[in-house]
Amino acid sequence: MKTALTIAGSDCIGGAGIQADLKTFSAHGIFGMSVIVSVVAENTTRVIDIQDLSPAMIEKQIDAVFEDLPVDTVKIGMLSQPCCMEAVAGKIRQYAPENVVIDPVMYAKNSSPLMQPDAIHTFIKSVLPLADVLTPNIPEAERISGIKISDMDGMKKAAVVIHKMGCQNVIVKGGHSTGDASDILFDGSTFHTFYAKRIDTKNTHGTGCTFSSSIAANLALGLDLQEAVQKAKEYITTAIRHALPLGRGHGPTHHFYQLYKDGGLL
Repeated sequence: MKTALTIAGSDCIGGAGIQADLKTFSAHGIFGMSVIVSVVAENTTRVIDIQDLSPAMIEKQIDAVFEDLPVDTVKIGMLSQPCCMEAVAGKIRQYAPENVVIDPVMYAKNSSPLMQPDAIHTFIKSVLPLADVLTPNIPEAERISGIKISDMDGMKKAAVVIHKMGCQNVIVKGGHSTGDASDILFDGSTFHTFYAKRIDTKNTHGTGCTFSSSIAANLALGLDLQEAVQKAKEYITTAIRHALPLGRGHGPTHHFYQLYKDGGLL
């Protein structure tokens, strides 16, 4: 069985972060492992508090995984402060895993900050260059690139700037744009566009985590990058279309809809 490791924050309601990643890995038939960087007290309406684990504990969790189990892919999500970033980056350089997918999580769905404002420079310097695939949404791409994005051309310009910072491939996600939900993949020479019809729902908690972990899972399964992104796009679109109306705010997506449907549980 193929394996995937998620290094990210924990979401106590189970719709985003570590929990969303592990659900996504399982939905793809991947054995999931996790390293918790931060514990986040949040729900569908707000982030109440964040408590980061010590860099030493982050490093020990990563050591525990790599010294014993094979790791076919790594997905990195929420890294809230520079010391956490440096701890993760050091271990990624040490173990040099294949297929590192990084989601630069900066904000919760309700716009609460999940990355400290002064941490962006450390992220760009130490973490971003480790990415085989970087998956910023439009606000994150604007923050990283310094470019204001208002259309597809802006997404492309930001992707080029971000690619020059050192990541191998960058996907600027179009969920925050208007019209159809179109994502742009730039591999250093060519742009690839992935389209999906926008779904009218407020229940999109954890979509970024789920999309990036689906890409990671597909890469672990041996798909090439374009196919991995296309299948991840299809997966997250289905998860959003059948999102769960739980909570008073942005409800979670349905990570197992297709599995439940095919298994006769729906």
